[in-house]
Amino acid sequence: MHFVTGLPKGVYVGQTHVVHSATLATDQPSLSGFNLALHVGDNAQRVHAHRMALLTELKHYGVYKLSWLTQTHSTTCHRIEDEVYFQPLCGDGLVTQQKGHALMMMTADCLPIVLGDERGSEVATLHAGWRGLANGIIEQTIASMQTNPNWAWLGACISQPCFEVGAEVKATFCERYAVEFAFRASDNEGKYLADLYAIARFILAQHGVLDVLGGKACTYAQSQDYFSYRRDAKTGRMATFAFLA
Repeated sequence: MHFVTGLPKGVYVGQTHVVHSATLATDQPSLSGFNLALHVGDNAQRVHAHRMALLTELKHYGVYKLSWLTQTHSTTCHRIEDEVYFQPLCGDGLVTQQKGHALMMMTADCLPIVLGDERGSEVATLHAGWRGLANGIIEQTIASMQTNPNWAWLGACISQPCFEVGAEVKATFCERYAVEFAFRASDNEGKYLADLYAIARFILAQHGVLDVLGGKACTYAQSQDYFSYRRDAKTGRMATFAFLA
């Protein structure tokens, strides 16, 4: 786990990796590594132990709570205040101004995005697969914020050379955004290679978010670092986190 540098004072952002010192053994080789997802067939006690280990690690930075979502490839974004939720909320975006409350977003090829303002008073995390990006998860998350975000961080996702999509996916994007540049023809007829990083940067720029960090890794190609659903259909999930100290 590494923290992102170059952010406003008091803002912490990072993403977990497959390898972690607190990883527990499993009899399912496909789920080996620091899996944080309950919905992939892993042993629930193992997953909760991983989550508690992560919370313990983040406590050193003043974190007292982690908020997880039941992610649905939607454009639903929730504000996190002081309420206590006994069941995870459903959606794909979280926003908070609460200090010490870490927002968690799970991925294994989809693009995790963190947004924040220049004063470090608010932070948001969102889960952007191609459906979420095309349907407006970035716009919905920005609309849920009380500040105007001016920076973003793009966590590891599947990169363009590894992400083949059909013509209908390209059409869905290009009907809404001028992002033809983010697609190139694949060797397979009628297929295209899509650049989620480029699409996200384009949408963010439309909303004045020009300071964009990250966006260089590939979950599919970097098997030692990241889980990838396209590479291994049964696999774990990383978590992208953001919190205000």
